[in-house]
Amino acid sequence: MIVSWIASVLLLVGGAFVLIASIGVARLPDLYTRMQAATKGGAVGLAFLMGAVALALQRAEATVLVALLIAFVMLTAPVAAHAIGRAGYLNGVPLWEGTRRDDLRRARERS
Repeated sequence: MIVSWIASVLLLVGGAFVLIASIGVARLPDLYTRMQAATKGGAVGLAFLMGAVALALQRAEATVLVALLIAFVMLTAPVAAHAIGRAGYLNGVPLWEGTRRDDLRRARERS
């Protein structure tokens, strides 16, 4: 009984993270900030959702698969977001007018 309550709470928390990430994608002003919201919120939300799945199933195989899935997403999502953002920047996707820091300006000027 307590396990199903914890799984339910994890589902709600994961759903909230995914919802906030979705709102961030819809509301943030440019590619880079939208990508950050989608990557961080999506990865954390998925971790909570998959944790709920592992608790609900209560099987060792499912727990191992969920742990591997969470590790894979946590390792690959930031790298993919960085690569997409860098490619967008180097191909001229404009920054938001409120951007104060541009660390890649030198890289663009060299290319």
